[in-house]
Amino acid sequence: MTDFAATRARFHLPEGLIYLDGNSLGPLPLAAADRVAATIRDEWGDMLIRGWNAAGWMDMPARVGDRIGRLIGAAPGTVVMGDTLSIKVYQALAAAVELNPGRRVILSDSGNFPSDLYIAEGLCRTLGQGFRLVTVAPGEVEAALSPEVAVMMLTEVDYRTGRLHDMAGLTAAAHAAGALTVWDLAHSAGALPVDLAGAGADFAVGCTYKYLNSGPGGPAFIYVAPRWADRARPALSGWLGHDAPFAFEPSYRPGRGIERMRVGTPPILQLAALEAALDVWDIADIRDVRARSIELTEAFISGVEAACPGLVLASPRAPAARGSQVSFRHPEGYAIMQALIARGVIGDFRAPDILRFGFTPLFIGMQEVRDAVEVLAEVMATAAWDRPAYRARARVT
Repeated sequence: MTDFAATRARFHLPEGLIYLDGNSLGPLPLAAADRVAATIRDEWGDMLIRGWNAAGWMDMPARVGDRIGRLIGAAPGTVVMGDTLSIKVYQALAAAVELNPGRRVILSDSGNFPSDLYIAEGLCRTLGQGFRLVTVAPGEVEAALSPEVAVMMLTEVDYRTGRLHDMAGLTAAAHAAGALTVWDLAHSAGALPVDLAGAGADFAVGCTYKYLNSGPGGPAFIYVAPRWADRARPALSGWLGHDAPFAFEPSYRPGRGIERMRVGTPPILQLAALEAALDVWDIADIRDVRARSIELTEAFISGVEAACPGLVLASPRAPAARGSQVSFRHPEGYAIMQALIARGVIGDFRAPDILRFGFTPLFIGMQEVRDAVEVLAEVMATAAWDRPAYRARARVT
């Protein structure tokens, strides 16, 4: 059994704050600061460029990728790190489309993260030839699979509501319809058990600065199923995805397997922070994390609904149907969230009316749930949110 007091002790958690936004940016793992400092001082500082070989920098994307692979049901050698999530979405989507010629539709849902949809729209414009993105309601994806669909691209957990897609069922349905799959695990990896190999997923991508706690702008990852590893062609064919980067050949020759999905120079300092952050999984079991997450979210929903009748649950009520977040709707959601933050309860807001709360059992327990409910009840009962200052929109919500 996971000792959650021990995992909590591994994070820097500012005094007086209840942090319910780890689904947007995880807190600082205490080991990360020392790891990054050592990388700067002992590797960059003393080794200089020799660090690429002597400190193993060049191997970090694959080494760290394998550690994430263990959390998402991916075999060794099928996950690699680097670049941003948007870039990895583009790589996966473009490769999947090319592997399924003769079809012109990318299918997604209206709950998908906008960046994924923007990437798909841009790829369709670039490809021309009748390629188009089709979006349907989340519950209508399976019915929308048709002989025209080349790729089904979905985010497993809806970023607004926390609604959880059935990865195995939808992947099987997509394959039965002749489509390939791209799964975005931004709100899944580190939050709940994922089994990419067991589900038969073709491609998957994800960021690491949420539940994996790599820090702001931390590198993304990409998974390619072994059956496609030596057939997928990366649309962004960067020099580190070349079979022999230091041969400096004038034309691109794809690297072996997942290595071909590397693009540019890896962000070593952020990978060092991520590598330190992943150490917590040496003492935590993702199944325990999921079970505790359900306990926390169930208690939060029960408490809020009893104390705040003006808030409407936006997340699925059944715990098995949602990820590790809970969302409520209110027309003044932004102002309410600002009032909460001013009182030391940090969640976030998603347009048009969503108050979003993330629950990360690695550092959040039942006492924080009870205290957050109490603060939220006070804000709602006194209309403390009804101030001009709380309605002034910041650039990041």
